[in-house]
Amino acid sequence: MPWTAADIPDQTGRTAVVTGANSGLGYHTALELARRGAHVVLACRDAGRGGDALRRLTTAAPGASVELAALDLADLASVRLFAGSFLDGRDRLDLLVNNAGVMAVPLRRTADGYESQFATNHLGHFALTGLLLPALLARPGARVVTVSSNVHRLGRIDFDNLNAERSYAKWRAYGQSKLANLLFTLELQRRADDARVDLVAVAAHPGYAATNLQFAGPRLSGSRFRERVNALLNRLVAQPDEMGALPTLYAATDPAVRGGDFVGPDGPFERSGHPQLVSMAKQALDRDTARRLWEVSERLTGVRYDALAPAGS
Repeated sequence: MPWTAADIPDQTGRTAVVTGANSGLGYHTALELARRGAHVVLACRDAGRGGDALRRLTTAAPGASVELAALDLADLASVRLFAGSFLDGRDRLDLLVNNAGVMAVPLRRTADGYESQFATNHLGHFALTGLLLPALLARPGARVVTVSSNVHRLGRIDFDNLNAERSYAKWRAYGQSKLANLLFTLELQRRADDARVDLVAVAAHPGYAATNLQFAGPRLSGSRFRERVNALLNRLVAQPDEMGALPTLYAATDPAVRGGDFVGPDGPFERSGHPQLVSMAKQALDRDTARRLWEVSERLTGVRYDALAPAGS
């Protein structure tokens, strides 16, 4: 039988952080986790939209245990503030869903001076995971789920142009950031295994789901035509966002999931459908690239994963 949200195991007693939970995939991920009893932290950049999501969620799931917290992944100071506030209030975290992202936007620089897609989709989540690592390691079997994209197959890590120092193409930058998500996931699992800690790092992709993600780029570019085209494609081709969230939910909760797994839709070309394990492009499996990207990410974010030093070192 196809896996659905009804198959999510009881989440009572678990705490989850979901980034970008105010809409689309993040909202539906947070909603279903809360429905199954998890306490869910909605980590959102925009307080107004986050508040609207909180109200919608508690209406859809009366009695749900949820809270709203400010997090702008494009600002490393915001990431540190969020992590510090979370750790001040509790010392354990069962699930971190690195969901938030931007797609194919014009060249923009973050507060830290980094290209916005690489910064938001990869560096922000790299820093967040590292800063929350003590709470994750306090819960045996805690999971880190990072949402990638099938566009990772077009990605290449260009270490000479990571932050668009030389040139910029919006889809190339997006593919690089989504490939970085997978390289990070696999390297995180390898380092957890080497350190002999019980942490599960997995990745998921939604296929082609109808979300607000498709409109950010055209709006920032001022392209009404592209915005209308994307709206039409969402109606004709995309699956609903609640279906697009299923691979993330499967990765986050199914007992059969193992570290390093990648979950996507089971339909043709992984565009839509129910969750299944899928393969990664060969460039995602390159250990040397993953190790180098990790080292660069530590330098750019100032966040080190000291707790994952190899056992006995």
